[in-house]
Amino acid sequence: MEALNISDIEIPFVDCEELPVEVSVVLPCLNEAETVGTCIVKTKQALADQHISGEIIVADNGSTDGSQMIGARMGARVVSVDAKGYGSALMGGIAAARGKFIVMGDSDDSYDFTNLRPFIEKLREGYDLVMGNRFQGGIKPGAMPFLHRYLGNPILTGIGRLFFSSPCGDFHCGLRAFRKDAILKLDLQATGMEFASEMVVKATLSILRVTEVATTLSPDGRSRPPHLRSWRDGWRHLRFLLLYSPRWLFFNPGLFLITLGLISGIWLLAGPQTIGSITFDVHTLLYSMTLIILGFDSVIFSLFTKIFAIVEGFHPRSSRVDAWYHWFSLEKGLLVGTALTLIGLSGSVLALGHWAVHWYGSLDPVRTMRLVIPSVLFLILGVQTILSSFFFSILRMARKSATESAVSSMAA
Repeated sequence: MEALNISDIEIPFVDCEELPVEVSVVLPCLNEAETVGTCIVKTKQALADQHISGEIIVADNGSTDGSQMIGARMGARVVSVDAKGYGSALMGGIAAARGKFIVMGDSDDSYDFTNLRPFIEKLREGYDLVMGNRFQGGIKPGAMPFLHRYLGNPILTGIGRLFFSSPCGDFHCGLRAFRKDAILKLDLQATGMEFASEMVVKATLSILRVTEVATTLSPDGRSRPPHLRSWRDGWRHLRFLLLYSPRWLFFNPGLFLITLGLISGIWLLAGPQTIGSITFDVHTLLYSMTLIILGFDSVIFSLFTKIFAIVEGFHPRSSRVDAWYHWFSLEKGLLVGTALTLIGLSGSVLALGHWAVHWYGSLDPVRTMRLVIPSVLFLILGVQTILSSFFFSILRMARKSATESAVSSMAA
């Protein structure tokens, strides 16, 4: 958007402490002297035109170009946030906001602050988070790099929608609005650009009412490069999405490996199998059993991670995990693990007996390994199940302790 000439504009100061505030507009700022004033002017005009009682907060993250003075002179409330990062600046601004509703938007003059009504109306209807969608509203020429528009944003948004069943079609839109109390309950932690993804993911997992409205994106008004670093920040967003979805990071890949290992292993247990000119034998069987072990470990990791995330408050409680808790007990895990171990020991004894018949001499490895490999598999799975059952019980106690602490705090 074309920057306004703010040097000659005088805006009277209004003591916001004397007025009720419905909407707080939070502008994260780091050396945005060229554009922050323009954003403030447009926001103040929009609030006045739409008869919205509001305030403007410049969440300054250590600017050295006088952005703070411009914000204060233009009638905004400047909040200094020492902790570095986009997410840190926003969390500082959100904490300082007095409004029931909060609108956050980048202070680079790329977002349309003159049209906040659709966001506010959705919040008044009862939605907790209202996302802007730039792909619906329009992206002006030069406003978004080619890779961001056709690769980065669509792929990361698609992954987010797949992993978390989110309704949002633009995970990384910098213009969004939300109820302050609802977002504060999410306990957002990300300090960098991935803060944008964390808000959407946690809101979806917590079953908040989420919707989106169309908004436009224009080329920013700065003469310097943006703070965003495409590959670094793209990776941080992807990493966050993976770490917040144990099901897609661990469980689904593990289930795939187990299935593949079982199918190929059962196929090869009967004897060598030939496809065309290629013969698969005990060597492939060994890799099949390895796939099962790796898959089993991955599935166990997914359960560990999910439980830990719930205990630490990163994830909300899950009905599936609750059902697992009601079913699982240390004793059941030990019984399953012991049964698997005994099967493995039985196979090992049979293999040892076969060796004894041959006076502990040389054996046909192709024949013997068809018994030894599955036996070793059951031994490994049995021991892992026993050890995992003990660790599950420890996590269960930690979760019970965390739940009791939360209940005690609420009662107090």
